[in-house]
Amino acid sequence: MPVWQAGPVRRVLLPAAVASLAAVGAYAAALRRRQFQWGATSDEVVMTLPGDELLGRADLVATRAVTVRAEAEDVWPWLAQMGQGRGGLYSYDWVENLVGCQMNSAERVVPKWQGVEVGDDFRIHPDVALKVVHVNPPHALVVEGGVSATGEATAGDADAPYDFTWAFVLVPGVKGRTRLVVRERYRCHSTAARVLVEVVCVVSFVMTERMLRGIRDRAEAAISSATTPNF
Repeated sequence: MPVWQAGPVRRVLLPAAVASLAAVGAYAAALRRRQFQWGATSDEVVMTLPGDELLGRADLVATRAVTVRAEAEDVWPWLAQMGQGRGGLYSYDWVENLVGCQMNSAERVVPKWQGVEVGDDFRIHPDVALKVVHVNPPHALVVEGGVSATGEATAGDADAPYDFTWAFVLVPGVKGRTRLVVRERYRCHSTAARVLVEVVCVVSFVMTERMLRGIRDRAEAAISSATTPNF
């Protein structure tokens, strides 16, 4: 390119390139914000939930939610029986089973799985268990993994790359409706862990969105079945 053309071309292309990069960055940020806040209202994103106190400082927080047309008491049994070897996670079983989770999400409430207490294992894989740290029927279930806020190993290796809490909270609404709010909190132990968690959160978004719909659909179907006359 002749030297006399380089300056004008640079003055045209450089701003265009910067604008394009800015647009891509803004789009990526919007997508990231959406997957971290899927279905949640602005109030739900900032509200304090059970389990938040376990990680006083979190590097990443994801709050996702869905409305269930049922009372909290009717949604709780589906939460109480969650876990591998129990009621499953109501997400994409076939995806989880690709990595050996042996997950089979229940289509009904099973009485023998209704007991859940602090200290119980919450399995996400036959060889991987988080720990139940808070139970308040029919309002909240919180599990924890990795290294605890006190630095003690809980549901994982002491060298776990991040601390993690997972809260399932039922917020009563109006006209027999309930908000199911799910929050993940991560505290990373290194820069590499921060990168890892970003990837984990993308997978979590896909699976959690399906899980929320799975719980909603099961709870609503159970209510509908119970109220439909049997002729």
